[in-house]
Amino acid sequence: MTVEVKVEAVQVAEEPVKVATEELEKVEGEVKCEKDESKPKLVEKSSSYREESNFLSDLKEHEKKALNELKTKLEEAILGNSIFKKDEKEEAVKTPAAEEEEKPAEVCEKEAEKKEECDNEEQKPVEKCKEPEPAPEPKPEAEAVEVDEDISIWGVPLLPSKGNESTNVVLLKFLRAREFKVNEAFEMLKKTLQWRKEFKIDTILEEEFEADLASAAYMSGVDGEGHPICYNIFGVLEREDLYEKTLATEEKREQFLRWRVQLMEKGLQKLDFKADGINSLVQINDLNNSTGSSKKEVRAAVNKAVALLQDNYPEFVAKNIFINVPFWYYAFHSLLSPFLTQRTRSKLVFARPSKVTDTLLKYIPIQEIPIQYGGIKRENDFEFSNADGEATEVVIKAGCTETIEIPTPEAGTTFIWDVTVLGWEVNYTEEFVPTDENSYTMIIQKCKKMGSDEEAVRKTFKNHEAGKIVITVQNSSGKKKKLIYRFKVKKTCF
Repeated sequence: MTVEVKVEAVQVAEEPVKVATEELEKVEGEVKCEKDESKPKLVEKSSSYREESNFLSDLKEHEKKALNELKTKLEEAILGNSIFKKDEKEEAVKTPAAEEEEKPAEVCEKEAEKKEECDNEEQKPVEKCKEPEPAPEPKPEAEAVEVDEDISIWGVPLLPSKGNESTNVVLLKFLRAREFKVNEAFEMLKKTLQWRKEFKIDTILEEEFEADLASAAYMSGVDGEGHPICYNIFGVLEREDLYEKTLATEEKREQFLRWRVQLMEKGLQKLDFKADGINSLVQINDLNNSTGSSKKEVRAAVNKAVALLQDNYPEFVAKNIFINVPFWYYAFHSLLSPFLTQRTRSKLVFARPSKVTDTLLKYIPIQEIPIQYGGIKRENDFEFSNADGEATEVVIKAGCTETIEIPTPEAGTTFIWDVTVLGWEVNYTEEFVPTDENSYTMIIQKCKKMGSDEEAVRKTFKNHEAGKIVITVQNSSGKKKKLIYRFKVKKTCF
């Protein structure tokens, strides 16, 4: 069965809408709804941040030189077994030569006296007057130093001579984090390796933590370029119940840190670590209900977690998007901004509550944005998947109505659809109109005024006769609206 979508634009029969001049988009007099400007189109692919190239041919000369120098230092450190700090109990073994340093003066004088007596009395040769020398103790064999040539990080071997292409990707992250200063990048890498050893990263993926922590941060979806997305919901940490479960004691705060590091490690498992692959994440930081003046224990735990991630996971953020940003945060950022590098500033994005969805759509496809942020993505969605195709977008001009018609030419069909309007504030209706004129129209959703805080609509309908589904969106505001929808058809078994 071929399913067609028909979109019509009709004038809203209402009194003229009074709006600010700047919001009329240069349209003077009576609002005109032009049909050719309202044709449906596939949602354009988001233009997310493109990572800096990891191809050697794309590096500048000083960057290539820095990379080669870092590889040389790293090779020497690994083969010289000097990457990690030595244990305190390890002591240097004294050699016999060290024990045979200068003899005390008294011993030397006695030996001289014995020699003089032998000469005066013309007795035995001097050689026989000497006391027999003790048999030399066997020199302890130098303990063989075991060199670990398999040192790795995030599954990537670090010994440059192994020739793994992913090694360059990792080393470039540390170099970029330190503006290609080789010594600083090398020390950062050593500290990270030491921290991972002490923090017992090797076992962290197997650990289980308080289930409620999942509401504070989680991985979900990808952006327009394929970067995995991590959502950080700071406001939930202000809740008393979550605080008591996860941050009330020192032990719980340590578990909180391990949980956040575990989430980061899980995110990194989704990366390619290839020159032409996806090698970083997108961070979405939701500041809704975050007052900035929470309990000192919460602030300390969050700050420590942020510091650990910054110090030990360099250049793993493709874009750092802050949403639902309160005014105080803008003031804070304006003070901090002069101290940030240009690379860091270029990754920061801020969005006030009214601009959350519009901002996310610049980087993330609508089907990958959770419904609570204006998208159409639902967790554990058994109806739609990425294989179901992209969504369709329609612009509803101010004072106009858009009608989406989905033909259902045969009975026994199940239709499922998602519809959202950015900013809503429209009237919304759903109907099933039978082909048979003697049948009655069935109201699926009676006309409803949709507020600005509405989430995407998800509906399922089974038809028992031929007809069409009609979705009507009436925009009575003075601003144009963006309608986005998708649908699929399933044959119903009776």
